[in-house]
Amino acid sequence: MPRVPENPVRCRGHVAALLLFGAALFAVPLFAQGPGPMAPATPRYDGPAGIPQQAPAQPAPAPRQVPVRAQTGPARQEPIENSPPAIPVDEIIKTFAQHEAEFKVERGNFTYTQDFVIQTIDDDGNVDGEYRMTSDITFTPQGKRYEVVTYAPPPTLERIMLTQQDLDDVRNIQPFVLTTDDLPKYNVTYVGRQHIDQLGTYVFDVAPKKIEKGQRYFQGRIWVEDKDFEIVKTDGKAVPNIGKGPNENVFPRFETYRENIEGHYWFPTYTHSDDFLKFSTGEVHIRMTIRYTDYKRFRVTSRIVQGATTAAPPDKP
Repeated sequence: MPRVPENPVRCRGHVAALLLFGAALFAVPLFAQGPGPMAPATPRYDGPAGIPQQAPAQPAPAPRQVPVRAQTGPARQEPIENSPPAIPVDEIIKTFAQHEAEFKVERGNFTYTQDFVIQTIDDDGNVDGEYRMTSDITFTPQGKRYEVVTYAPPPTLERIMLTQQDLDDVRNIQPFVLTTDDLPKYNVTYVGRQHIDQLGTYVFDVAPKKIEKGQRYFQGRIWVEDKDFEIVKTDGKAVPNIGKGPNENVFPRFETYRENIEGHYWFPTYTHSDDFLKFSTGEVHIRMTIRYTDYKRFRVTSRIVQGATTAAPPDKP
């Protein structure tokens, strides 16, 4: 997020125009050139890295979830234990990366609502500027994924402005996914074991091996649930910062929590940042919150019309 030069009259119009342009960018279809919902991943079976399967006659247990305490206060977590895992570290990394690849495909089959808010905070702790946007991530009747902005009041930010990199990070870095294909880009280091609320987790530090021009990366820490081997929390920032002097663009540190959806996958539900953006001209205190709600699996319904199958239109346009 670049800092706006000190010229309130000129900057107000500049920021408003830029942010409204950003809102328009969000209205552009996401992955419109890609395929529609993909087939669910093959179910995993019992084993050290699998999800225990219940016998058909027995009711399935309620899915384990991370209470998103960050919405009302920090999650309850014990100190990290510097103890070895129950299975080899390389096997844990390989397994959760495979699960992340499945999760990335599966999340593409869901609709959801995304609420994004970023605020600047003055020296007295009061909000002195805000950008807010609510959007629905949905599908066309033909199965193409796109984003519809449903609420975007006029922004009041005056000390910072959003760029395309900020908008891309909201889509790709804050809900960080570390798949098998992504592993070669990162150093993943085992830290220890830690309980977050009722979950036992393995803790790993993650950092890019090298920074390539034009690429965005995550740098920070991840928590992997110790039974299903799924990432349940991330804490870090998007790297690298971009530019210097009047053109510098710096990025905040954030936490993202996931919750169990449909008993198989852990989807991001809450991202929060309360950080000081350190510019060469000084600091700007910001708060950012992203909520992902109302996950629903997208299903194409069809009907037979004169021997041909066509997709039924959605209930809402």
